[in-house]
Amino acid sequence: MSPLKKAAMSNAIIKLDQVTFRFGERTVLDACNLDLHPGERLGLSGANGSGKTTLLTLIVGLQRPEQGRVIVLGEERRSEADFRQIRGPVGLLFQDSDDQLFSPTVAEDVAFGPFNLGKSRAEVEAIVAQTLAQLGMESFADRVTYKLSGGEKRLVALATVLAMEPKVLLLDEPTAGLDEAVTDRVADVLLGLPQAILLVSHDRGFLSQIATRTTRLEAGQLVPSTEATGLSQENR
Repeated sequence: MSPLKKAAMSNAIIKLDQVTFRFGERTVLDACNLDLHPGERLGLSGANGSGKTTLLTLIVGLQRPEQGRVIVLGEERRSEADFRQIRGPVGLLFQDSDDQLFSPTVAEDVAFGPFNLGKSRAEVEAIVAQTLAQLGMESFADRVTYKLSGGEKRLVALATVLAMEPKVLLLDEPTAGLDEAVTDRVADVLLGLPQAILLVSHDRGFLSQIATRTTRLEAGQLVPSTEATGLSQENR
């Protein structure tokens, strides 16, 4: 491998190299390549069933490619042990919030990840309070999670990811079920974060506001998107 290629690989915080994945006879990803660099906000669009969610799950090892390499945080990831190392530093927001929420109350759901990282109770309480405040959800701490609306669950699920203070955010339809005002609040939060973000969304307005670069998944490969991006938002 040439020094230039090694340098490019090391600079990418996430890299998919010629990744192929199939569901039965259907090829979902076909020698797909992706690079996400530190601080970048990459918007990903595509038709329903095109493989956007599959791509995210491959990055964190919930599914494995038939061919190609998954490189995360500078190392190729193959085994479950490899992927387990990056599931804290790489935060995944699932498309279905019910897959992410399982504790009786909102505060307990948000606290679960930080506790697993070995934080003290005082540290966790501070993280929970700060994260909920960041999303305008201070009054939700003691709410029963399963009684929340779909949009409220979406925000709590996002809070559980942000509370882990990951290096990378993989967000699958983060504004699904949210009204315009709450969507704007989420946009402000994401624009203020230093982390690299890979954002899957059907909301063109939201993508154009957040993404510094956009791509589209078509026929199993990523192609340049014509969507306008939020480059002008960089200094917000």
